[in-house]
Amino acid sequence: MKLLLVGASGLVGSHVLALALADPRVARVVAPGRTTLVPHPKLEAPVCNLEQMTGDEPFWQGDAVICTLGTTIKAAGSQAALERVDHDYPLTVAQFMHRRGAQVYVLNSALGANPQSMFFYNRVKGKLEQDLKTVGFRSLCFVRPGLIGGERAERRSGEGVAEVVLKTLGPVLPKAWRINPAPVIAKALLEQAIAARPGVHVVSSAELVA
Repeated sequence: MKLLLVGASGLVGSHVLALALADPRVARVVAPGRTTLVPHPKLEAPVCNLEQMTGDEPFWQGDAVICTLGTTIKAAGSQAALERVDHDYPLTVAQFMHRRGAQVYVLNSALGANPQSMFFYNRVKGKLEQDLKTVGFRSLCFVRPGLIGGERAERRSGEGVAEVVLKTLGPVLPKAWRINPAPVIAKALLEQAIAARPGVHVVSSAELVA
């Protein structure tokens, strides 16, 4: 299969990229983004800005899409900027790819994603899931991790404390509340893209425990 991956330079996306490049079931990986990636014989990594794309660029083609784009209000600078990264960009990629024939889309979403949530972040993720259902993919999957475990280039505020607490209490907590390691999430995303099960599916945080 030919896989398009957006968000390849992030924590989960980098794990997806490594797994996909090593997987013989994946013939080609296209990973457009703002960051230059390490070259690989199976990798096409055009450096681009989504806001300047039309969807007619030749690299918007593939059998399946995995989207791991995401940010925080602190990094983005405002709620509007976060919504642009966590909702608008993933939806734009979905529309580009579906228009060019892709039938499979797998999203790294979030535990609690709900367009009616009282929490802004969860509302954004829920609205994205809702809007993706209207695009028309034959296979659509939402992988919904809770707290993601792993070393980020930039530590997110509060996550360090939460990770320590959850690691300590992990054995006695329900699976849905435990840390979800980035490599486990990445494997679930890739397997869902390859399986391409018809319909809409959800992989819960309880299924993403190491």
